[in-house]
Amino acid sequence: MADEQKKTPEAHRASSRAGPDEPQGAREDARNTQEEVDPALSQDEKESVQDRQPPRAQVLHEVIRVQGEYELERSVQALWWSALAAGLTLGLSLMVMGLFRAHLGEHPLSAVIASLGYPVGFLAVILARQQLFTENTLTAVLPLMNEPSLGKALQLLRLWAVVLLGNLAGTLTFAYATLHLPIFDEATDQAFLEIGREVMENGAYPMFAKAIVSGWMIATMVWLIPAAENAKVWIIIIVTYCMALGSFTHIVVGSAEVGYLVFAGEIGWRAFWLQFALPTLGGNIVGGSLIFALISHAQIRSE
Repeated sequence: MADEQKKTPEAHRASSRAGPDEPQGAREDARNTQEEVDPALSQDEKESVQDRQPPRAQVLHEVIRVQGEYELERSVQALWWSALAAGLTLGLSLMVMGLFRAHLGEHPLSAVIASLGYPVGFLAVILARQQLFTENTLTAVLPLMNEPSLGKALQLLRLWAVVLLGNLAGTLTFAYATLHLPIFDEATDQAFLEIGREVMENGAYPMFAKAIVSGWMIATMVWLIPAAENAKVWIIIIVTYCMALGSFTHIVVGSAEVGYLVFAGEIGWRAFWLQFALPTLGGNIVGGSLIFALISHAQIRSE
């Protein structure tokens, strides 16, 4: 009781704001923040300083880890349908880029402007909370890194397998329908082919290397979103637009782009899997899980 009476009014208010269910560490952080600011500030101004602090890395890590735990526990059926929907939706990136290219023609800024179509599919998938494989190279990996066990590893492999197959089924279905249904004019069909051809200009090793960058960028985007608040849409647009400008390969969007070439008869399934899909898949996992997730988790563990 004596110790309680010695607390400053600021400390009492910080404790009351934290609430009974908030961890002691959070209450200590609130108290320390107010003790470190300029003592000349009023109490309201001190509280304003505290409220404007960005979330700590531990908070972002925990938000994503809890989300990953939820994803690992979802049923196969729920994961499959969400992943299939995500694959179909991500085909919008190919569609909008092709439409831009067809209308811009030989414009010198065609590539720069057409790349604005790339974020469209990602915006729809992420805001609709559909299952995207490259998001799960970070989200679902953190629970395993936090609590390494065979059970968690098997849950992760189950999640990856179902989501990846669902994503590929969705994008390939989109590519097939786009080619065979009378939806687009000849100029747009040619633009779709050109996009796929540009992807396949890469050999297996460049495909793998570029996929590492895109996997790392998607993981960075996932890490930023919880802290972005009202800027979430801009984070998605900026990161994915830069991916398109750099021609960094992505297993899900790329399967729509390259799948269009397969269904058009320009390449075979062997090239699809060996030159594009497997190197890109490996690179996305390395960039998202082995680089970004591992380093981010190591940062939290060291603190």
